[in-house]
Amino acid sequence: MLSLSPEQMRWRWLALGVVATAFILSFFQRFAPAGIAQDLAASFGTTAASLGLLAATYFYVYTVMQIPTGILADTLGPRRIVALGGIVGGIGSLLFGFAPSFELALVGRTLIGLGVSVTFIAMLKLIAVWFEESRFATMVGICMLVGNLGSVLAGAPLSWAAQNFGWRGIFLFVGGFSLVLSVLSWLIVRDSPLAADAPKARVDRTVILSGLLSVLKNRATWPAALVNLGMCGAFFTFAGLWAVPYLMQVHGLERNVAASHLSLWFGGFAVGCLFIGGISDRVGKRKPVVIAVSHLHVAIWLILLSCITMPLVLSYALFALLGLATAGFSLSWACAKEVNPPLLSGMSTSVANMGGFLCAAIMQPVVGKIMDLNWQGAMLNGAPIYDVAAWQKGVLAVTVCALIGAIASWRVKETGCRNIWQG
Repeated sequence: MLSLSPEQMRWRWLALGVVATAFILSFFQRFAPAGIAQDLAASFGTTAASLGLLAATYFYVYTVMQIPTGILADTLGPRRIVALGGIVGGIGSLLFGFAPSFELALVGRTLIGLGVSVTFIAMLKLIAVWFEESRFATMVGICMLVGNLGSVLAGAPLSWAAQNFGWRGIFLFVGGFSLVLSVLSWLIVRDSPLAADAPKARVDRTVILSGLLSVLKNRATWPAALVNLGMCGAFFTFAGLWAVPYLMQVHGLERNVAASHLSLWFGGFAVGCLFIGGISDRVGKRKPVVIAVSHLHVAIWLILLSCITMPLVLSYALFALLGLATAGFSLSWACAKEVNPPLLSGMSTSVANMGGFLCAAIMQPVVGKIMDLNWQGAMLNGAPIYDVAAWQKGVLAVTVCALIGAIASWRVKETGCRNIWQG
């Protein structure tokens, strides 16, 4: 049980607030291409495959950075890596906003992914250090609820702002705000309640390597990572780029209505993260909750795969329910953390978190390539238009990812919401 002074308790909320705000930007940057997909295609003259590459560049670097971020969170601490990440991500957003060519936009998107890749694991590390273990899933759910404001903003609000003010100015503003958050992180965030200002000990690379190998060799780590890969990967792949074009081209929805579906998906996800984590903590179980939501998740993807026409109110409800089900993957971090040494919480959560980003990095351009192979040549305002058959083939690939998550849920080790690592 943590014993904190009243001042420390106030300080931890302030520090977590700064990092959670950076997390909002991270979510916004992750899903922004979906809200402006048509604008990006027209601005840079891209096909679906090229647009998929532009969006997936974020996920490539994010995936590569997950394990290094876990190591840095466990050694250098959240304060330093969040501050540095804010600078890199801010520069990337400014470059993306100014980019006159597709190639420079790729560079900007890469820097964005590099900068924001440290935020989430740093936030998990702060929660693990500053809050009681029994509250971990609940606290993660609260932060996910807050962070998802960024994804909600990347839906209908971004689509509206891009139509009225242009997408470039939005990214210039976000870049400047990221730099401000970097300064606040350095001034406010502290790594530990016991040694807030103590100098960092020398980093022992042998200890780091042995710790990482311990996490990777632990068989109980991998089911959680596969749940994350399947559920989170399907989410990032489709919501991060293809959802709005799918709704516009398959179901004939106006852009603002399609973007509203995306915002409902994100909103349902945010609420789901809060309640699913809280429910799991209250019942004292992880595995049954993960199994239930992962199978509901697959069922909804099968409906999307059918491309069946439905009343608008039912379509809205389906996307809100999809968001609630998608939130089930947020338990994968707790499942991975609770089967590994407490001191390696950064590494264990980063290994689990890597799955979803790896899947999205691969699947976003793959889905685009699949649709390009089935493209009939139709164009609208400089952007390709795909028929229902092409979209079904693309959505099928995403549905398979969701199925992988559901299958892996049966192999998750029950922890009783506590650390069960035996050493």
